[in-house]
Amino acid sequence: MHKVIFNGETLFAEPGCLLSDVLIDAGKSVEHPCGGMGLCRKCRVIVDGKEALSCRYHVNSDIVVTVGERADIVSETGADETGKLSENNCFVLDIGTTMLALALVSLDTKSVVSVKTAVNPQRVFGADVISRIDYCRRNGVKPLQTPLVAEINKLISEFCIGKNIPLFVAGNTTMLHLLFGVDCSSIGVSPYTPVFIDTKTASADELGLIGVTEAASLPGISSFVGADIVAGINYVEMPKNGKYSFLIDLGTNAEIALISDGQVICTSAAAGPCFEGAGIECGMSASDGAVYSFSDGKAKTINDAPAKGLCGTGLVDAVAYLLEKELVDDSGYMESERYFITDSVFISQSDIRQYQLAKSAVYSAVMTLMQVADISFDDIDKVFISGGFSAKINVSSAVKTGLLPCAFADNCVPVNNSSLLGAIKFVTQGNDLSGIINNSEYVDLSLNKAFSDLFIENMMF
Repeated sequence: MHKVIFNGETLFAEPGCLLSDVLIDAGKSVEHPCGGMGLCRKCRVIVDGKEALSCRYHVNSDIVVTVGERADIVSETGADETGKLSENNCFVLDIGTTMLALALVSLDTKSVVSVKTAVNPQRVFGADVISRIDYCRRNGVKPLQTPLVAEINKLISEFCIGKNIPLFVAGNTTMLHLLFGVDCSSIGVSPYTPVFIDTKTASADELGLIGVTEAASLPGISSFVGADIVAGINYVEMPKNGKYSFLIDLGTNAEIALISDGQVICTSAAAGPCFEGAGIECGMSASDGAVYSFSDGKAKTINDAPAKGLCGTGLVDAVAYLLEKELVDDSGYMESERYFITDSVFISQSDIRQYQLAKSAVYSAVMTLMQVADISFDDIDKVFISGGFSAKINVSSAVKTGLLPCAFADNCVPVNNSSLLGAIKFVTQGNDLSGIINNSEYVDLSLNKAFSDLFIENMMF
């Protein structure tokens, strides 16, 4: 056994094992957005004074490892908090791929008492659901379930309720499998079949949860359009007079629903992790020092901290700026390999290519659903933009870069965490979600010829 001194704490490693495995087993928060493929370079650490990737470094001697402190990700849920506890309460949890949001809800006053958020600890296994499905396939579900349950218990304890109350949960299909300790491997291989998609209930003892009586999930639609989107559809205003609305949840997997009175056509587009800051050379999560806005050559950072990197909304603005200044052409070619936004933060040619893939996936998915419904832009009432991405996104930049159609420029509505808000609406108003489930049609983009053609076409700016 070798000693690994990590930020002053002594860990132990079998000879030849990966440093990343040692850190994950010890519950240390060194993220691996690419799932340990050695591609994103976000798991950089200092080993005996030299920089190394923890997912590539094999431990063959005693070593000293240091890593900088991780800043908390800024998460806005959009929930109005009263701070007033009542006799009858419940918890409502949204398990996002990146963030957890737990709300204490008064069932008497039908209002939110308080909300607490935390980073999903599964980020050490990869930034997206595919990485986590792959990890589950190789290592089983327990290593992913255990830290998730521990973090949820930590959030629950912060409320100091003093008695056990029910927990209702929304999240994508993979996240719900992992919470309930169900192997999600089948979601990652054709025909991409989940073990469960309907409401699932388990006692607190079964899951290892403390402070709740039981956990009950909201139902989902498919492997890649889960309970989080059902909750979001439940939350947003239903269009009237024959109109349609979009709900676009922007993340590593962009879930998109076209909603009309009595029908939902939905899909999931593999946008990749660039909106979360992964796969981008200077990319980072939305935490202190992240550039979230860039216009007129000026960068704004979260909490006005010194610039450390570029989060999703900053990336959209930066690409828009480069296009406006003709530093990037319509094909995505950038004459200089790097453009510096600040003294230390830049956007590169490879970042532009990553963005093109992501924006084409989203735009093409939107257009595909409109083709399936046989409607035009005149039929669209509102476009609800959800996810942590929505709070600070510049719609003008999104349109300029081809992430959203030009016709959406004036009817976009940010809704922050539509999953949490929709789940809260479900428990306080008793909505019947079966109408959404029974009237939903899932469009598999991998089998859709129109999407394939649109995706190639929309790669251009």
